[in-house]
Amino acid sequence: MSAPRDFRQRAARAAANPAVAEMTGAICARIGGMRRAAVASFDRYEKVRELAAAIKLKNLDRLDEKLKVLIDRMQGHGAQVHLAVDAAEANNIITQIALDRSVRRIVKSKSMTAEEIGLNPALERAGLEVVETDLGDFICQLFDDPPSHILGPALHRTRFEIARLFSDKLGMAYDPTPGRMTMFAREVLREKFLGADMGLSGVNFAVAETGTLVLVTNEGNGRMSTTLPRIHVALMGLEKVVADLDDLGVFLDLLARSASGQKMSVYTSLLSGSRRPGEPDGPDEMHLVILDNGRSAILADPEMRPVLACLRCGACLNVCPIYRQVGGHAFGHAYSGPIGMVLTPLLVGLEEAGDLPQASTLCGACAGVCPVKIDHPRLLHVLRSRLDRAGSPLGGRVLLDAFAALGLSGPLFQTAAAAMQRALKLYAGPGRKLPGRLSGWTSCRDLIKPGGRSRPQGSE
Repeated sequence: MSAPRDFRQRAARAAANPAVAEMTGAICARIGGMRRAAVASFDRYEKVRELAAAIKLKNLDRLDEKLKVLIDRMQGHGAQVHLAVDAAEANNIITQIALDRSVRRIVKSKSMTAEEIGLNPALERAGLEVVETDLGDFICQLFDDPPSHILGPALHRTRFEIARLFSDKLGMAYDPTPGRMTMFAREVLREKFLGADMGLSGVNFAVAETGTLVLVTNEGNGRMSTTLPRIHVALMGLEKVVADLDDLGVFLDLLARSASGQKMSVYTSLLSGSRRPGEPDGPDEMHLVILDNGRSAILADPEMRPVLACLRCGACLNVCPIYRQVGGHAFGHAYSGPIGMVLTPLLVGLEEAGDLPQASTLCGACAGVCPVKIDHPRLLHVLRSRLDRAGSPLGGRVLLDAFAALGLSGPLFQTAAAAMQRALKLYAGPGRKLPGRLSGWTSCRDLIKPGGRSRPQGSE
């Protein structure tokens, strides 16, 4: 899913609707509170967080080796492994698997990677029925909305809107009670599961040593999608590989706590190939599609490589003041919030998404909650620097160079600061705005007079 570089316009539209900030902020605050409680009850949290960050970076350093081991083990379990260079190739592989096997209906568990490559539209263009089975994603599909949050895809919709949707699209008597709507959706989706030919899923982790795919969910839909249909296709970004089950345990200690404030998600499924002779459950065929789609380039970039450590927990979205004001759709791509500001430009290019690294206050809240200690502000600084070098007009580069020279000279900086202070004392005041191209800074604030010299706390 992609969009032109118009984050400002999308954000302005979202900011003009107070309900967006009210709903998004309230839900993010609630999830954030649950996360804080879960972290507070885990006395080893910071040590495990440090360990997880180190493990992720170590695995990324040896990713090619781990991928080879994973592929060998998966094939040993009877799974068929496919490598996709980009989104188009991944979509073609999965579509062809379905068409070659006369698949009619596909049930799909949550997958942000599938959103990244636009998998559903590709399958539907081939005449296949695709049913989202995560409740939030199911609601988004009925609304024809993209997800607005990694954890809560439909948090931008009220229960009254959803009740009307279920009434109009599914024939349910209008009832905005969440529990009743959930049970009704369960009945609808149960029929879809039983009539599906193929199940699609994402992959939270892939354990190289054992050839195991790990799926972490809070609804039974993940297991229904991967075991009931005769074919299971798993789509995985190549960075999801971990070395062994010991590494997996470290990440499972952190993922649910960071994502939803739980000690562990309701369902943690470990999948190792297709159904073997004598086994009553599982698919007849299992396929693993390993997606690159720009990840190799990120891996080869030492400054940006840490972003591949992301667990997709959504914690950074919940604390981000920009995300909480404008919601996920303003970002125009599958990934929103701080992780989207960094990852999306790397996947689709700065020409397509160069506005996103600018959509941050650099407050650092995201880095503070990241379970694998990704330093989002530092990565955003790097991307902004690359944007400046690649696309700043000559006048802008001259000004930046002049400011850099000023900042490196103490006497010059002090002289300039004193001159600016005198100018502000003469010009600034209630209702005063900056002129011309500087007007954006005061479009939502007054130009205030500078305060006096600050004093150390506690001084007389």
